[in-house]
This record gives sequence, C-alpha cells and structure tokens, in this order.
Amino acid sequence: MNKPLVSVIITTRNSAKTIKELLTSIKSQSYKNIEIILVDNNSSDQTVNFTKEYTNKVFNKGPERSVQRNWGALKSKGKYLLFLDSDMVLTKNVVAECVEVMEVHDKEGVGGLIIPEKSFGSGFWVKAKILERKIHEGREYFEAARFFPKKIFEKFGGYDEKLTGPEDWELPERISHEFKINRIKNYIKHNEGQHTLIELAKKKYYYGLSAHKYLQKHNKSLINPRTVYFLRVGFYKNWRTVFSDPLLYLGMWLMLFAETIGGGLGYLKGRFTNDK
Repeated sequence: MNKPLVSVIITTRNSAKTIKELLTSIKSQSYKNIEIILVDNNSSDQTVNFTKEYTNKVFNKGPERSVQRNWGALKSKGKYLLFLDSDMVLTKNVVAECVEVMEVHDKEGVGGLIIPEKSFGSGFWVKAKILERKIHEGREYFEAARFFPKKIFEKFGGYDEKLTGPEDWELPERISHEFKINRIKNYIKHNEGQHTLIELAKKKYYYGLSAHKYLQKHNKSLINPRTVYFLRVGFYKNWRTVFSDPLLYLGMWLMLFAETIGGGLGYLKGRFTNDK
C-alpha cells in the first residue's frame, strides 16, 4: 500500500487541558506519514506553546471553527485531510485504517470516512452522554465524516463558514450526493470532561444559532432526527440498552430536554434576529 501524506488539522481555543493528549496520540499512530497543522483562535492559555513541541505549522485564525478548518486545509500538503477537535484522542490505528480504505476503495468513489467515537470523562452527565452515543452508534443522523481526500474537500469548497456546529454534517451531506461516505472500525476517544446541564444547554444554544442556515440550505424540515431527539430510531432499536440502567436513562432524557431547550432558543434567536 502507498504511504501518502495525511494532514491532521486541529482547531483550538484555550485547549491547554486536552491538546497534549491528542498530540501524543497522533505521534503514536501506527501510520507515520503525518503532518500536524494547528489552527488556534486567539487562545489566552498555553495551547500554542504546548503544540510547538509537536509541529511548526501553527496558525492563528478565526472567528469560528469552519474558518479555522478551511485555513488549515489551505496550508496542508497531504493527499488526505483529517479534521479533529482538541478534546479528542486517536486510538493507534485510526489513520492507518483510513488510508487503507481510501487507497483500496478510492476508485469506487469514496468521498469521506466516518470515524466512530466513544466518549469518556467524569460525572453523571458524561455517563448520560456516553449512553446517548452508544445508542446511536452507526446512525447517519448522529455521526459525520471527518477524513477526506483533499481533492474532494477542495472540489466541494470545504466547510461552510457561515455554520458553527451543523458544519460537521453539512459538508459530508454535500459530498454524499456524488461520492460514498464510508465508516471505519477504529475509533476516536472523545473527552467530554465534566459537564453541568447548563453548560450542555449553552453549547446547544450556540450551535443552534446557525441551524436555520443549514436547514434552509438543504431544504430540510425543522422536524427531523437531527433536531428532534424522540425521532431518532436508535432509542427504539436499542431499547434493551436504554433500559439497562433506568436512572441513567432518565438522566439522559433530562439532559436531552435541557439540550433541546438550549438548541431551540439558539435556533429562534438565529432565525429571527441574525437574519434581520
């Protein structure tokens, strides 16, 4: 198998608590032909200083994640692009499997790869988040591709810089109209930290601010499995898992209710205020 260069593009903002573990996991990959590109957004902590131990390709760009990702792609030299958040940790063979799938199946028109995630962290709400991710593993409404051939990424214009949050789904959705989106077996560990309900709701509020742009762009109804949790088939297909821990199950639904309120308020503000 060929060993093409893979550009790993990381977006950060005050990520000193998590960035070193991610960078270490990249350096520990079984696949070695990797360049690391970090695009920071005006961090006030030690994020950039920590990163310089691992790469000299460190840039400052904002104001949001989509802009950072596109800038990293512009500065990259790899045949393939892997986009990561700073709170992720790669298992050892992620990049190797991605390259193998692409090099073997590229002629079949694979435009992107989903890398499954497993959450970790501390506290009850993180356990609820872990349960949610387990229930919906493998569902198209829950997962999004983050590994792309650079030529396809460029063909589709990269991430929509008007979106923050929905851009994870929006780019692969555009690509999927012409190319296949496949899924690998190796996974990313996602550091959820330790959340409160208010923090989770605020995060969904922020992402909700641009949700209407995504829905309008793809002519989608507001009522769909990505926006309305009870429409997600995973809850019903995996009912044994759901009811294995009744207390955690109830906690998960309380968490989802808080996130729905936050996301809904963000949607309303974005839809009726930002468009004016």
